Amino acid sequence: MAAELLYSKDHEWVRVESDGVAVIGVTDYAAEQLGDVVYVDLPAEGDEITAHTEMGEIESTKSVSDLFSPLSGTVTEVNQAVVDTPELVNSSPFEDGWLIRASFEALPEDLLSAEEYTAFTQS
Repeated sequence: MAAELLYSKDHEWVRVESDGVAVIGVTDYAAEQLGDVVYVDLPAEGDEITAHTEMGEIESTKSVSDLFSPLSGTVTEVNQAVVDTPELVNSSPFEDGWLIRASFEALPEDLLSAEEYTAFTQS
């Protein structure tokens, strides 16, 4: 869990990189709950994403789950390494296992701090 990140209740994390650009990934909690990730389907570069709506799919040996966007914006980069090597979501969820970069106008007000997310996952 990284203190500088923001978290959604759908178990995605957001790292604001610069003004209006964020990196999005799946939390270690979600990766652990999923088990071994074997497939990741992500939006394409240039796609519009909307907060709290489906932006892709993640498949593990246990289940298939929707990926929900934690913010609204436009995909500027897709992490091809995760598409080619989905297990990066398990081994490095906050570093190598990021999913997409997106430009955004404003962050949703319902994103959680690290402390709030920890409390949410323990309730």
